Amino acid sequence: MNDDLFRQGDAAEEFDSDVLDELGGDIVSVVDEEGKEHVFEELDRVDVGEHTYVALAPLVGSEDEEGDDELILLRVEEEDGEIYLSIIEDEAEFDSVGRVFSERLDIPFE
Repeated sequence: MNDDLFRQGDAAEEFDSDVLDELGGDIVSVVDEEGKEHVFEELDRVDVGEHTYVALAPLVGSEDEEGDDELILLRVEEEDGEIYLSIIEDEAEFDSVGRVFSERLDIPFE
């Protein structure tokens, strides 16, 4: 498995189900290559070219929450029947996907 891939998991157990229901968005738990779990809200998902991408924001109240303006863009990959979220390393690809999410989410993209 590629080191820059994150495995998509279930919602983190430490968040009460009532809290998750109130959020209304899709909650994504990813486990990084070091085995650490990160919890995000999926804000949007879009197909660009031959790939699918997601825009994630740290779940409010999680230890990953760094600020209201943090947005994480990842490519959705499938390997051996498992879904993975991959870092977008190509700058042109990242900029292209960032502009799409910027328009869809009505937020500035830098």
